[in-house]
Amino acid sequence: MSNLNHEEFLICILANLLENAGNVAIGSSSPIPAAAALLAQRLFQGKTRALIFRNNIQDPFPESGSELYDRIAQGRINVFFLSGGQIDGSANLNMVGIGKYPQSEIRFPGSHGLPFIYLMVPRIILFREEHSCRVFVPRVDFISAPGVSAENVYRRGGPTDLVTGAAAFTFDRKRNRFKLISVHPGHTVEEIMEITGFHFDQAKPVVISQEPSSAWLELLRGPVAAELAQTYPEFASKKLRRECHT
Repeated sequence: MSNLNHEEFLICILANLLENAGNVAIGSSSPIPAAAALLAQRLFQGKTRALIFRNNIQDPFPESGSELYDRIAQGRINVFFLSGGQIDGSANLNMVGIGKYPQSEIRFPGSHGLPFIYLMVPRIILFREEHSCRVFVPRVDFISAPGVSAENVYRRGGPTDLVTGAAAFTFDRKRNRFKLISVHPGHTVEEIMEITGFHFDQAKPVVISQEPSSAWLELLRGPVAAELAQTYPEFASKKLRRECHT
């Protein structure tokens, strides 16, 4: 499918993880996860619902972000997407900065509600388009939110998957390790090992990530692009531009 672009491919990879996912909440500044949730909502009707913060159509939190946290606390959010400036092999996330805190040489946006979301949403999908040793490090410089917690810490959720611009992993909370499941077209297992700063397990075999069907692309470039444009007009027009006028 030569006309498939990189963003469309990642959207479909994420949407495939959202089959029968329940309520999927998307935070701000997340056009690729938002498009994936909207696509999954159409593909798996009645089984997946996209709740997109600050979207004119899909935003159920018109007053403030506190409504989102209320729903998470009540157990009404099933899936959430998170990322990090740094992510390590234990799925620890760093959103504070690089270097020893508080003298961090480079500062990230900050943790905000990250620890609460990471521990309370049953299924967290980690997404980071850049795949490099700069992002995926042996140990994060600051733990904004832990991938796993001690047995005496109440925890309802945590990481289950990691999707990057080069590969897809699952995360085993009991073993505290990532497993490489697939590499995207144009990448190899050997390359993923070189550009990942932590050790990980491998599926047997590691497969090539599957490209979407023409039916999925038709939905994505048509009605999904139109919905996404309510929140991300520039992204929808530039990355899903072929059919977004329909």
